[in-house]
Amino acid sequence: MHEQPGRSSTAPDLLLAVGVLLADYWYDVDHHWGRHAHLLYTGQGVFSIGDDRMDGPGAVQAFYKWREGRGAREARHVISNLRVIGQGDDRADVDCILCLYAADGVPVLESRPPILIADETAQCVRGADGLWRFASHFLKPVFAGGAPITTPSGAAA
Repeated sequence: MHEQPGRSSTAPDLLLAVGVLLADYWYDVDHHWGRHAHLLYTGQGVFSIGDDRMDGPGAVQAFYKWREGRGAREARHVISNLRVIGQGDDRADVDCILCLYAADGVPVLESRPPILIADETAQCVRGADGLWRFASHFLKPVFAGGAPITTPSGAAA
C-alpha cells in the first residue's frame, strides 16, 4: 500500500511508539506533576503553550516545578485524533487534539467542560538509545475558558 502525501502513517510500530511517548508524557504531567517530562525532550527540545515557550529540557523542568509550586491542582490531558507521519527511520511529525480538564483543589472536584482544547503538534526523533523524544512540542489553543490555564504568563493565547 502506497502512502499518500499528508496521510497518517500506516506503520503500526511508528504509530504505537509515538503514541506511547505522548501517553507517557501526559501521564507524568497528570500524575507526577511533570517531574520527569523534561527527560522526554532532546537536548535542544522546545515546548510551547500558546505564546509561552520553553527552550531545552531545563526550561521544561523549571516550568513543571513552577506549576507544582502553585499548590493543589488536578489535571487530565486527553489526546485524540492522533496522526503520525514518518519522516525517515528516526523522525516523525505528530498532530493530535488535546483536551485539558483541570481545576485547582483536591479531588473530588466538580466535573466541568475542558478548560482548553488545543491543536498539539510535535516533531519527534528517535535517539541512538532507541527512545523517541520531542524535538519540538507545541500546543496551539483553539478553545479556552472555565478555569485559568497555568502558564507563567497566565494565559495561553
